[in-house]
Amino acid sequence: MIWDLEFGIWNFSSVKRGILLCLLFSVSIGFSQKVPSITSRTDTTDIKIGEQVNFTVTVEADSTAQVIFPEGQTFSPLETVEAFATDTTRKQARMTLQKTYALTQFDSGAYNLPAQRIEVNGKAFFTDSTVVNVANVPVDTLTQKMYDIKPLMEVEKSRTELWFWVLGILLGLAVVAGLLYWFVFRKKPLSEEEKVALLPAYDRALLELKKLENSKYLIQEEYKEYYSELTDIVRSYLEEDVNVSAMESTTDELITKLELRRDAGELRLEDDTLKQFKRILQTADLVKFARSRPESSIARNDRKSIEEIVTKTHDALPEPTIEELMEQEEYKEEQARKQQRRKVAISIAAIFGFLVLTAGIAVVRYGFDPVKDTVLGHPTKSLLEGEWVASTYGYPPISLETPEVLKRQSPVVPPGSKTDIQELQAFEYQAPDGIFAIGVASSLYAQQTEPDYERTIDAFVRGLESRGAKNIITKDEEFTTVTGVKGVKIYGSANFAVPDAKEEVPGKYALLLFGGPGFQQQVMLTWRDGDTYAEQIVEHVLNTVEVKTDV
Repeated sequence: MIWDLEFGIWNFSSVKRGILLCLLFSVSIGFSQKVPSITSRTDTTDIKIGEQVNFTVTVEADSTAQVIFPEGQTFSPLETVEAFATDTTRKQARMTLQKTYALTQFDSGAYNLPAQRIEVNGKAFFTDSTVVNVANVPVDTLTQKMYDIKPLMEVEKSRTELWFWVLGILLGLAVVAGLLYWFVFRKKPLSEEEKVALLPAYDRALLELKKLENSKYLIQEEYKEYYSELTDIVRSYLEEDVNVSAMESTTDELITKLELRRDAGELRLEDDTLKQFKRILQTADLVKFARSRPESSIARNDRKSIEEIVTKTHDALPEPTIEELMEQEEYKEEQARKQQRRKVAISIAAIFGFLVLTAGIAVVRYGFDPVKDTVLGHPTKSLLEGEWVASTYGYPPISLETPEVLKRQSPVVPPGSKTDIQELQAFEYQAPDGIFAIGVASSLYAQQTEPDYERTIDAFVRGLESRGAKNIITKDEEFTTVTGVKGVKIYGSANFAVPDAKEEVPGKYALLLFGGPGFQQQVMLTWRDGDTYAEQIVEHVLNTVEVKTDV
């Protein structure tokens, strides 16, 4: 309303103008917020088994609208083969979104393509439902022979990861073996020092004396070094060949020891030889400790005299007896055996260290329990890491993924239910541990009656008790598949009887129930309590369960 202050009355012309403005404003708002348009179509409604039908959804909305198309297996009983990318076209403030789905079906019949939920700015819109006819492929049974259905065949599982670890360990062992050969078992070329060390004491002494003769000690007047090396050569020879402790003995002590050996008849040396040897040792003591400087000619003659003394001492030694030779041979063989044992010990330690290192890396990456279970073996771990099978069982069909193919069973219909149940199909996998099991069952009733879940649960519990289960605890909750099919989940714990076990083993179970007029579907799982691998398998199986409720 508009009030005229001058006359104190309503100004009707002003009121008309205000009403007109309000109408124009409301009309403009109506045009700017146009209702979204949802349309859908199929390129055909008649296909053969395995062919595809393209289902296209078109949405016209504001350019700022948020549109969410359906994802996953929401077209059941038709199966989604592929969801193509969304095609977007913009024109001024409007946009057109078009999304196409490729659908198929592998059973003949007339299937209702359900209405699909499209969300635009959080508001739900639904497409029209359509009937798709799936026709059988005609088979010429006159000119083509008919064969029986082939039985199930065991397919060898993929072992790519196993071979990766095996090749890695073999490569590591090859590297360790190569290092062991190169540093332990390989016959390395001997250095000059090693070759000299392997010579007999007498030959080594003469060789060292020859090197001393060609040295530059005397030219450089290094008499102390000259005489020190000269006496060390002869003392080392005496220790090895004569078995006299010469390196730590003084001159007088060494001469006394040699005289004793001579008097005992173990060393045939003349007095002149011992006197000459004593003189050279005394000269060496004066040079080393009193800084005496003899003539170079005397030093050279002393080296020659030591060479003669070494030769005479070697000739004066008695010939070794057969027993001594045998002892020497046994000693050499024992040394060779010790060397071989040392090499074997090094090899074992290296391989053990490599295996410990490999196990440590695996534990850091995967954890202790997975590594332990991989090395020692674990039945459900092998199932979890194996190649899973996606399949459909029974009618009405139950689709799910399992670590092993479920094998068809021959269930016995209870006598009291034979008039109610028209057909019963069951499939099961039972692990060798006696507890882990997966089973599915589909029942068709003779009448279009609703399934009695309470009766089914009682029968399931009685079945557990008949197999020796005790202390059965039961819980229930609603269960919904990925595609939105609702059912009932019965779960809990019990003590299961296991073959060859003295006591019952604690375990868990889960039972899924779906159904409608004239049918019922069941998914059953049992597993050992505390088995983390089995828990992961059960979670995977439950997340992949799909049921078709159109009979």
